[in-house]
Amino acid sequence: MLGSRTDLHIFDAGSVNGTRYCNEILLPYVRLFRGAMGLQFLFMDDNALCHRTVEAEQLLESEDIERMDWPARSPDLNPIEYVWDFLGRRLAARTLPPVTIWELRLALQDEWAAMPQQHIDTLLLSVGRRCETCLAVRGDHIPY
Repeated sequence: MLGSRTDLHIFDAGSVNGTRYCNEILLPYVRLFRGAMGLQFLFMDDNALCHRTVEAEQLLESEDIERMDWPARSPDLNPIEYVWDFLGRRLAARTLPPVTIWELRLALQDEWAAMPQQHIDTLLLSVGRRCETCLAVRGDHIPY
C-alpha cells in the first residue's frame, strides 16, 4: 500500500489453496488493513486460482472487503510483478547467492526490507498510467 507495507509473507512448503490463502493472507493481513482503512479500502489481488475460490469470495464478502476487478493474464498492469522482478534482480546481484531454501527465505526477507518504500509507492501510483497505456495499445504488452 502507499506509504507502508507488511512484512514479506513466505508460504511454507506445499501448495497455496483457498484455505491457506484465507488463513495466511486474508484473515491476518487484509482484514486488518480493511479495518484500519475503512470503506475507502479497495483490495487488489490477481486471478490466481486460490484467490478465486468460493471460500475466499465468501470471506471477502463477509468482511465487506471490496475487490478491484482485474483482467486475466495482465502482468503488465500488476505492480507486484515489478516488485518480484526487483527482488529477483537483487538476489541475482548478491556476491553469495542463496543456496538453500532457508537462505533464499532470509535473502528475500532482507531484500524486501531494504526495498525503498518510494519504489513501491511509484509502482502503485503508475497503475492508472499502465491501464491507460494498455487501452491505447488495445491490450497488447506495454513498454515497461
